[in-house]
Amino acid sequence: MTLIRPTAETAGASGPARRPAAGRAVALLVLVAVAALIPLLGPRPALDGTGEAAAPGVGGVALLRAALFAALCVPVGELFAARLARLVPGAPLEHAPRSWAPSAAAVGFLAALGLASMVATGNLLPHHLSDMDVGGLYQSRDGKLALLEVNAFLAAGLCALSRRPAAQVWPLAAVVLAEALRAHPAPEHGPLVGSGLTLVHVTCAALWTGGLLHVLRMLRTWRAASEAAEAAEPTGTAETAASADAAGAALLGLYARVAAVLFAALAATGAWSALRRMPPGTVLDQLTATSYGRTLLAKLVLVAAVAVLALLARLRLRRAADRLSACVPARAEVVALGLVVAVSGLLTALPLPIRWS
Repeated sequence: MTLIRPTAETAGASGPARRPAAGRAVALLVLVAVAALIPLLGPRPALDGTGEAAAPGVGGVALLRAALFAALCVPVGELFAARLARLVPGAPLEHAPRSWAPSAAAVGFLAALGLASMVATGNLLPHHLSDMDVGGLYQSRDGKLALLEVNAFLAAGLCALSRRPAAQVWPLAAVVLAEALRAHPAPEHGPLVGSGLTLVHVTCAALWTGGLLHVLRMLRTWRAASEAAEAAEPTGTAETAASADAAGAALLGLYARVAAVLFAALAATGAWSALRRMPPGTVLDQLTATSYGRTLLAKLVLVAAVAVLALLARLRLRRAADRLSACVPARAEVVALGLVVAVSGLLTALPLPIRWS
């Protein structure tokens, strides 16, 4: 079942123009793959030749934290996209895709539990249950934050299964707050500023990534529902299909406008956070000489590729005869954003380039 079903005239008019666009999308994905090669292989290539020593279990931490970030994006995006859909006139809200929030909460719960178990063993990989000091989690800041994330994902899952799934916004907000506080311990210079930047950054990233994923799922569901109605009752369904396509294009356009604001906030908070850890005079050196800088550089290239894909989608929304053809670069954008989430998980596990005193 495909989302886009252009007429013969549309296909004839836009067919030749779509091939170069598809080629550009493939080229961007190749660039994304090359940029992500080092961080996706794990911490060892990023650390090679830097003279830095990774903490034990850094690969496991990167994997668990990437899973936690992904599990956060899915339900946040569902709530965000559903809110946008209610603003679209004529949107077939009765046709909604199956929620992935309960499954995401389960993944987040397991990832947070794994991270908490490592905190309970002194930030080491536990090999036996006896290695973990569960009671000690309540005596340290990192332990309390880890437990908060475990409980928050459990509460989010229960809310997602309840009659009021919108209530999961509160435990999800608790996860974002815990991540912001965890990333900036008290010994750091200006921890409250750093936590505030991370809070905004993680929130915008979850809205952007999860929101786009759920918007595309909604468009596919609406298109499938209109095709099912056409098969059941051919009379008058052309207007129904056109209405579904129009609502889908309007939703994608509304998301694109909000995403532009989210991107600006992400760029500003990301640049500020990077400069707090790498002073301007050392940025160029540290981008290639430290594991943190190398992974950050790969993330920047990925985000640049995402921005280009988002721009292609926005141009199609404005100029293409079939506005829903913007879904093609948007799908590639979702893939690239998934890689950004994976790189972000690794970035949180690598040693910082500067030790604050």
